Amino acid sequence: MAEEAHEADARVPILMYHAVAADPNDATRALSVTPEAFAGQMAAIADLGHTPIGTAELAAAWRSGRPLPGRPALVTFDDGYEGVHRHALPALSKHGFPATLFVSTGWLRGPYDTGGALDTMLDWDQVRELAAAGVEIGGHSHTHPQLDRLGEERLRFELIHCKEIVADQLGAVPASFAYPYGYSDRRVRRAVRETGYTQALAVGNGLARRAQGPYALRRVTVRRSTGLDEFARLVEGRAIARTFARDRALTKGYAVLRRARQARGRVRGQVPGQVPGVGA
Repeated sequence: MAEEAHEADARVPILMYHAVAADPNDATRALSVTPEAFAGQMAAIADLGHTPIGTAELAAAWRSGRPLPGRPALVTFDDGYEGVHRHALPALSKHGFPATLFVSTGWLRGPYDTGGALDTMLDWDQVRELAAAGVEIGGHSHTHPQLDRLGEERLRFELIHCKEIVADQLGAVPASFAYPYGYSDRRVRRAVRETGYTQALAVGNGLARRAQGPYALRRVTVRRSTGLDEFARLVEGRAIARTFARDRALTKGYAVLRRARQARGRVRGQVPGQVPGVGA
């Protein structure tokens, strides 16, 4: 019983990466890490004695009540930048670490490319090589919109089209999803569940807990300014609130702005997703 209580109360660091690049462009720089930094961070995870696991593995364990490995941690990537294959995969392979890559299918190079990508993206051969190397491939929508701002038809298209493309290209249906920009609400989470994804990740900049539920698991952001000492504190779950205090204040302010603009859109007769002027 004590072991079950411990598992139920476990707090797990889910690390959120984007680009891994020596010279990213301005659009992705802040949320990128250098190849050297990423390699050092993976070495730190190993030195600290953590056991990386996949997103589906974590959710399945919490859903079934099965025990987690000692000191679990997750490495996740959003969007699908080319450096995940070129730079991150060798570092992951060196330590035998699994990871999860959430792809925006309309951003990847290939037949479904919509031209909206922010930097150099993976192509589907590279995605297949990542999957073959043990990287779980999850969904991140088709064109990376703010899902909670979309009307029902467009929301369902973003979720279903992404899932179908990944399944067609990889021969396996994706089980995990990550919300673009971290935004979701009850309607979006219900749609993600009804589309067939069995778990979904937000941001939140906090440790993941079983009590958050499988469709709102929190992650912590790793960015270019994250030094090795700070990274170790994030993985260990120390000083997270202080580290992201400014982010939380900005997020609260932006949430108020988004709600106000959405309300004005309803007054004007617009559907969610038609309100202009809000960026990433």
